[in-house]
Amino acid sequence: MKLIIRSPGPLTTVQDLGRWGYQAIGMPVSGAMDAPALTRGNILLGNPDNAAGLEMTMMGATVIFKDGEGAIAITGGDLQPKLNGQPVPNWTVLAVKHDDVLSFGGVCGRGFRAYLCVTGGIDVPVVMGSRSTYMKAKIGGLEGRKLTQDDELVTGQAGIFKAGISCPENLRPDYSGNKPLRTVLGPQDDHFNPEGIKTFLSAEYKISSSSDRMGTRMEGQEIIEHLKGPDIVSDAIPMGAVQIPGQGLPIVMMADRQTTGGYVKIGVVHALDVARLSQFMPGSPVKFSEITQKQGIEISKAESQALNALRTHVTEALNSKEAINPAPAQTVPQTQAQSGAMNVIVNGEKFFVTWERL
Repeated sequence: MKLIIRSPGPLTTVQDLGRWGYQAIGMPVSGAMDAPALTRGNILLGNPDNAAGLEMTMMGATVIFKDGEGAIAITGGDLQPKLNGQPVPNWTVLAVKHDDVLSFGGVCGRGFRAYLCVTGGIDVPVVMGSRSTYMKAKIGGLEGRKLTQDDELVTGQAGIFKAGISCPENLRPDYSGNKPLRTVLGPQDDHFNPEGIKTFLSAEYKISSSSDRMGTRMEGQEIIEHLKGPDIVSDAIPMGAVQIPGQGLPIVMMADRQTTGGYVKIGVVHALDVARLSQFMPGSPVKFSEITQKQGIEISKAESQALNALRTHVTEALNSKEAINPAPAQTVPQTQAQSGAMNVIVNGEKFFVTWERL
C-alpha cells in the first residue's frame, strides 16, 4: 500500500523499536516512546515486533490509503480514530483499501501518543539498523524529519492477518495516572542525603510543557538537595534515567535521550513506566516509588509473558477461521512512484539521494 499524508498533525514521525548498538559512538537509540504499544500493534497484524509505524502526538494525522489493500491497528493513546468518517476502535485490526481515509479527533484524556501500525510496516531506508526518525541528527524515517502534508510512504510485504482481531483488555498497557513511576535507585543516589531521597519518593510533580522526546521535565515546589553537587564526570544514560540538575527537579530520560550526561542520576524508571509516562499530557501529576532491581526484572518478565499471550491469542484467532493473505487489489491501477529517497554508498562514502520522476 501507499500512505498519503493529507494532514500530519503537530508531530508525526516514523518509528520502530530503536537504533540499538550505536550509543558507544554517540548515536541515541530513539524509537517509539511507547514501545509496548507499537509492539502490540505489530503482533496484531502479523508483523515483526520491530516493524516501523507512525507515532502521532496529541492530534493524529489524516492518512489516505492508495494502490492496494491491507490492514491497520491503532494502539497507544486514544486520539479518537475514524475510518471514512466513522469511529473505529483502538487495539483492533481494521481492513483498509484504496481511497480509505483515516483521521483522528485528538486527545480525549486517555493517552497522548497513538501508533498507526500497518501490514508490512512502513518501508523507509534502514539507517544503522533502524527506520526510526531521530530529528536532531536528521536521520532515519522520511529524510530524518517529522512528516508534512503530501508526504508519501509505502508499506513492506504484508503477512497473514484477519480483520477484527483485538488485543484483550488485560494484555494492554496500563495508562492509569494514579500509579507512581517504579524506580530503581542509583547509580548516583549516594550524591543525595536521606532527606533528598525522601523528597524524591514523596513529592508530587507535574509534567512540564517543555518536555519532549529527549526528556520529560518535572515541575514542583519540593526541591531535591544535592549532597555533593549536581555534576559528575559524564557517563552513560540509560532509558528512564532520572537526572537531578542544579535546580533540584527531576528529568526522566526518554527515547531520544543523549548517550552520556554529566548530571547525577538519582534512579532509573522501569521501561514500562517510561512508556506510560510518555502517555501523560503536560500538567499531569507524577510521583515516584522505589523498587529493587529484582522487582524490575520480574516486571519485565511479566511484560514478556503478556506479549507471548497476545501472540497466542492472535494465532488462535487466525486458526479459528480462514485468515486473509493479502494481495494487491486487482481493480486498483498500480501507479509508478513519482519520487523517493535512498542511501547510496559510493567508494565507501554514504550519500542521501532524493529523486523525482519528470
